[in-house]
Amino acid sequence: MGGRLPPRGHPAGPRRRPRRRHRPPAPLTGGDTATDLARRTARDLGGAVHEPVTVGASAPVGQLTARPDTVAPAYAEARRCLDALRLLGRPGDGSAAEDFGFLGLLLAGERDIAGFVTRTIGQVVAYDERRGTELLRTLDAYFACGMSPARTKDELHVHVNTVAQRLERVGRLLGDDWQSPARAMEIQLALRLHRLSAQP
Repeated sequence: MGGRLPPRGHPAGPRRRPRRRHRPPAPLTGGDTATDLARRTARDLGGAVHEPVTVGASAPVGQLTARPDTVAPAYAEARRCLDALRLLGRPGDGSAAEDFGFLGLLLAGERDIAGFVTRTIGQVVAYDERRGTELLRTLDAYFACGMSPARTKDELHVHVNTVAQRLERVGRLLGDDWQSPARAMEIQLALRLHRLSAQP
């Protein structure tokens, strides 16, 4: 049994696979974070069309249906995240502004300074508040002294072992890579923003 296939383009004929690799962002809603939704959407759509699909998301995403006036700025933020992913050479990935560290402040439509500070040094702030310790002050001095424990102990007028113990606690709170160049830069920015926000 034979027959001729309808010409390409006919509704019943073979359809060409979509060639667009970077799709415009769309509002995402749900209980997950914006990053979770963006990555899952990129993975699922990429699997469906068998090509990389890059997704930029806005955050927070849970309020979009409740506040229609947030749709336009959320779309703009998602668009900026998408552009950032493309510039970084990350096709097929999904991300939100919060994933870009301090660069997320530049990507976000509204500058979520408090959110950035909380994500970056929030655990240290909370620890100091609970225990009455001076980890934040030690961090400030440590960076101001060129990350030198010896100079930091002179600045704080404490024993060098005290500085070492405090920095070890910071590492447990922030992760082992907190002194890497990228993380250290974000932490220093967060410390400055925290100081400014605490001023009357």
